[in-house]
Amino acid sequence: MALNPRRASRVLLAALAVLAVLAAVDVLRLQRARALDARIAAGGPGGDAADAPPALRFAWAAAQAASGTADSALARYGSLHDDPVLGSAARYNSANLLLRQAVELRANKHPGQALALIELAKEHYRELLRHDPGDWDARYNLERAQRLQPDPEGEDEALPDNRRDAERAATTMRGHSPGLP
Repeated sequence: MALNPRRASRVLLAALAVLAVLAAVDVLRLQRARALDARIAAGGPGGDAADAPPALRFAWAAAQAASGTADSALARYGSLHDDPVLGSAARYNSANLLLRQAVELRANKHPGQALALIELAKEHYRELLRHDPGDWDARYNLERAQRLQPDPEGEDEALPDNRRDAERAATTMRGHSPGLP
């Protein structure tokens, strides 16, 4: 099937128009990425805007955590816990940050203050595992937190006395005769 010159020029013009549209989309994405990079660089620890996208707030929180301002980073991560895309990562990073703070406090002269931070970190890890039981990073870090501060033994095992044998059938109980010949 041979194309006549008129049809070939139309196909070529259509292909060029599609390429021009794709190039324009790429230029817009590049401009948005550069603007976001500029906001990250300019925002630093103090410039949290209410209209900032979650990815920008996450980047600011990570920068604050790396610079040593843990309380501000925890606040920013906390504002992202309900985000559908970055919520799990924010919860994981805040739990790791809490665990690092607890390890530092235990090494210093305030080991008692580390208990609350360890328990908060464990709760964050458990929340992650409730949503994704296959999250091995959270499972590993929860195990590390458990080694630092184990949960009390038998806390979950104790049942109230009135419910302990509630489901036992009379025929399985020892010393009970059903009265059959």
